[in-house]
Amino acid sequence: MIDRTSHGVYTIMPTPFHSGGEVDLDSLRRLVDFYEAAGVDGLTVLGQLGEAPKLTHAESVEIVRVVLDRTRLPVVVGVSAPGFGAMRTLTEEVMSLGASGVMIAPPANLRTDDQIVGYYTQAAAALGPGVPIVVQDYPLTFSVVMSVPVLCRIAREVPSVVMLKHEDWPGLEKIGALRAAEEKGELPRLAILCGNGGLFLDFEMRRGADGAMTGYCFPELLLDVVRLAGEKRTEELHDIFDAHLPLIRYEQQPGVGLAVRKHVLRRRGLLASDTQRKPGRSLSAVERDDVDLLLARLARRDSRARL
Repeated sequence: MIDRTSHGVYTIMPTPFHSGGEVDLDSLRRLVDFYEAAGVDGLTVLGQLGEAPKLTHAESVEIVRVVLDRTRLPVVVGVSAPGFGAMRTLTEEVMSLGASGVMIAPPANLRTDDQIVGYYTQAAAALGPGVPIVVQDYPLTFSVVMSVPVLCRIAREVPSVVMLKHEDWPGLEKIGALRAAEEKGELPRLAILCGNGGLFLDFEMRRGADGAMTGYCFPELLLDVVRLAGEKRTEELHDIFDAHLPLIRYEQQPGVGLAVRKHVLRRRGLLASDTQRKPGRSLSAVERDDVDLLLARLARRDSRARL
């Protein structure tokens, strides 16, 4: 199970599809094998960029089953849903299969601090005390702003919440404020893994993050950054991060990021197709050329990008 001391790189897995839109389980297994061989600390499935809202309940459970059958790594499952009934049903099934925790994003209609805290209190009660919860803090997508005092309240009042997936932007000061509150005893220890495609991971680690929970198409880079940060090798960290930054930036574009990610993973031999389930889009010919140019330039500084 994940807990408040969890750390490292938890890769967000895309959901592979055949060109006709059916789930591609063979590519899914290749992805699991690749991430495990790369050395990641855990996996996250059925997230936003896992196209979870486009999956049926049966498909969601089957994807989790295949992943858990393939690895002994801890697996976090996205279970966000409009109501607690559907959330509880999916949670019960994936936890019974061996999942290590679930991730819950806030519904967009939450506006006040009390509403946000109340939502996670009710979610934890619906799922039961034995289910570790990751709070996804991504206001740019969900339009819900979680302040530091709100996150402190959630961490204190909802023991099931053990991890924050930090995706606020700008959010570096927020990480620092959370760690300062922890030092003052204003909240219990909370694991903080960062998303946003790794766009700010170099400085997020400096501010006190425990690692990354994101799906950048080169997880090896995320592992490098987390390791070098722990070893205080700042110059090396920034050198390798800066080499990847143009591709990270391009992949992080809203609306096109998943298409970029799937294109690169297909070029890496991991996905048979870069298809997204509809509604979705593919890269234009010009966009593919852009990404391939970035890969070629990256390969001059990081041989792992020689595809």
